Amino acid sequence: MNKQILGYKCKKCGHVQYPYHSRCKKCGHTEWRGFDIVFDTAPLPQDGKLLTFTHLYALPPDFEAVTVSFGIVELSDGHRITGQLKIEAPKIGMKVQGKVELVRQEGYTKHWGLVFYSAA
Repeated sequence: MNKQILGYKCKKCGHVQYPYHSRCKKCGHTEWRGFDIVFDTAPLPQDGKLLTFTHLYALPPDFEAVTVSFGIVELSDGHRITGQLKIEAPKIGMKVQGKVELVRQEGYTKHWGLVFYSAA
């Protein structure tokens, strides 16, 4: 099953934003007490470039991984998004490709997240 990275498209002006906010960043259109659905989902591009990254070494004991890397990626449409990196030696400015994957499982609870791989 191929999951997509989704943004939120304003029904009034068409602006696509990520992450979700109850008010459109461009035109200010907002939900009124939850009765007005302001946004539709819209797929975001999966390719982009790595802006910055960090490695985490002191994870909680219930993590299966010893270290985890995270990065901020600028997608090809200009949205900036944070995700886990599965790249041996990340470099700022490198091209990456994103996927939505299972990043952690606790018993029967599955946690899905963005994972970026090298596109080169």
